[in-house]
Amino acid sequence: MYKRTMLSAVLVAATMGLNAQKPISAPAGGKAISDELIGIFFEDINNSADGGLYAELLQNGSFEFSMADRDGWGPGTAWKQLRPGHSLGYLEARNDNPVHANNSHFMRLHIERTREFYDYKGWRGFGLQNDGFDGISVKAGEKYDFSAFMRNVTGAAKNVRVALVEQKPGWPPADPKVLAEAYFKVEAGTWQKFEAVLTPDSTCQKASLYILALDNGDMDIDVVSLMPEDTYKGHGLRKDLAQALADLNPKFMRFPGGCVVHGGGDGFWNTYRWKTTIGPKEQRRQLKNTWGYHQSCGLGYFEYFQFCEDLGMEPVPILPAGVSCQGTNGGWNMWPKQAQDVVPMSEMDEWVAEAIDLIEWANGDPATNKWAKMRAEAGHPKPFNLMYLGIGNEEKITPEFNERFKYIYERVTKAHPEIVIVGTAGPGSHKDNPDYEAGWKLAEELNMPILDEHYYEPNTYFLNKRQYDNYPRDRKTKVYLGEYAAKDKKLIDALAEGLYLLHVERNADVVAMTSYAPLFARKNGTQWNPDLIYYDNERPFLTCSYYVQQMFGQSSGNYYYGDCVKFEGDAAGVVQPQENVHYGQSVILNTKTRKLFVKLCNAGAEAKTANIDLSRFKGLKKLATKTTIAGQPNDENNFDAQPIAPKSETIKAQKKFSFNLEPYSMVMLQYSL
Repeated sequence: MYKRTMLSAVLVAATMGLNAQKPISAPAGGKAISDELIGIFFEDINNSADGGLYAELLQNGSFEFSMADRDGWGPGTAWKQLRPGHSLGYLEARNDNPVHANNSHFMRLHIERTREFYDYKGWRGFGLQNDGFDGISVKAGEKYDFSAFMRNVTGAAKNVRVALVEQKPGWPPADPKVLAEAYFKVEAGTWQKFEAVLTPDSTCQKASLYILALDNGDMDIDVVSLMPEDTYKGHGLRKDLAQALADLNPKFMRFPGGCVVHGGGDGFWNTYRWKTTIGPKEQRRQLKNTWGYHQSCGLGYFEYFQFCEDLGMEPVPILPAGVSCQGTNGGWNMWPKQAQDVVPMSEMDEWVAEAIDLIEWANGDPATNKWAKMRAEAGHPKPFNLMYLGIGNEEKITPEFNERFKYIYERVTKAHPEIVIVGTAGPGSHKDNPDYEAGWKLAEELNMPILDEHYYEPNTYFLNKRQYDNYPRDRKTKVYLGEYAAKDKKLIDALAEGLYLLHVERNADVVAMTSYAPLFARKNGTQWNPDLIYYDNERPFLTCSYYVQQMFGQSSGNYYYGDCVKFEGDAAGVVQPQENVHYGQSVILNTKTRKLFVKLCNAGAEAKTANIDLSRFKGLKKLATKTTIAGQPNDENNFDAQPIAPKSETIKAQKKFSFNLEPYSMVMLQYSL
């Protein structure tokens, strides 16, 4: 395997999904840039995985919630006891002889009375109810795969009824409508997996799942699952949310965090370890989520890599650097003198192995490598072709961090020189932040290929700052802007981000990758605002920023031209966007797809006239596409209203013309050559 540089002017490899036309030569005056500038960053924040992108419909199906997740939580969280017809029994959470040691808790049903005499309108038995995430949304005629591990403990074999039901309002409550059901007979005294396909006969947005044991005695149950069969490419991800990401045209995905990587403020016991997320679902180690809830890891490293493959994205996994988040044990309250726990140097080989084993799991030969064999056994014999690996996330750049990062970096690079290691510039990437300066110093000392910068700022920052114009051009280390966003989600914030990305495109010889953050937020489950995509059980809600990101994802290219557009009133030689000027432009050529993109942004209150000259680009087709995002500065897409969406139209292509750019708008003109 070759070492991919994407970080220099010479970009290698063909991009997936391109048409088969012969590439063209770039006209004079262009600057070679990264053609993989726009990606996505997925972190399980705002309930983005369980109850979000991961299509599982049940909450706490493995009874692994605990007080470590949240005060008052336990194995029974999200479950209710069912006693139709005054049946008798009780539930007991246990951990003796579980399905798997990594999934240690299960629920025992002590069933005392289920006789026919106590039937109520056809309902009897003793058992459990799960309402999913704010209800279970099912559609008529769609298929849903139910599965559970069960074992009979005492008494005769247990007949078990599983039903998807619609709860009817009013009294009495024990009169639900059956949408779909299945029956099982649990005979063995050992764990067995039971499966059925449930097909509802009507649509319901707030269904519940009933599991009722119909015979007396004791029975255990664990790893209960309800998955729609209609998932994105059949790989277990919620179809509409995955499609919203696909529509961004991202070139890479960074995962699984973020603060999730190193356990956030909880310490090393809660560090995300990729090896516990790749086996069968019942064997994965679940853990507390940094953001105050539980993560099942049903969406684990195998699913992340598979999703990257499905969308033609480069995977960019992030691993811990042997240093905790500085927020551990209240460290954020001690800024700038934050606490930082560290792995003893005598134990650092374990963390080196974490990285090397991941590379071998992703890229190795199943015939000769045990980790690659696990990948093949999970259903992917071909390598994932991992090329990028991040070490660390936003850690304070202390001497302890430097020592441990170097230890990992040098050994991983020696073992796998083909892998591009992504470093971190600390928790705040600004020149007045000592961690930023220390992070860049370490990067230059190691000749690191790329460094991850993060910043969240008011829209005025993105409207006015153009710092990458001043970055040294002779640095070997390129920039990955891995987390950024304006601190609101109005149209003016999206336009500020768009204007800033025009600046980034102009400097895409220095900035190789960018990803907005955070990506997802669940309604009634949001810890951080703003976010790119909000959603409930029925649909995603796309923000103004989403559409700006989409426009840039659609217009990727490998050459930048800064002198094709002149705004009236600008001095001769001025190339927008400039600092403290709230309008700008960018012209991008993709020589591989033979596409030319002109992007114009006006984040101000006055219309601007742009004079556009595309004469140097030979062979422009007769028609072009014009896409516009426009509105009032305080317009905002939310759960109640979606006033902002792009509008596209076909126009006559011209080589030289004047364009009226309306206030508070962003326009993309797309040409074919």
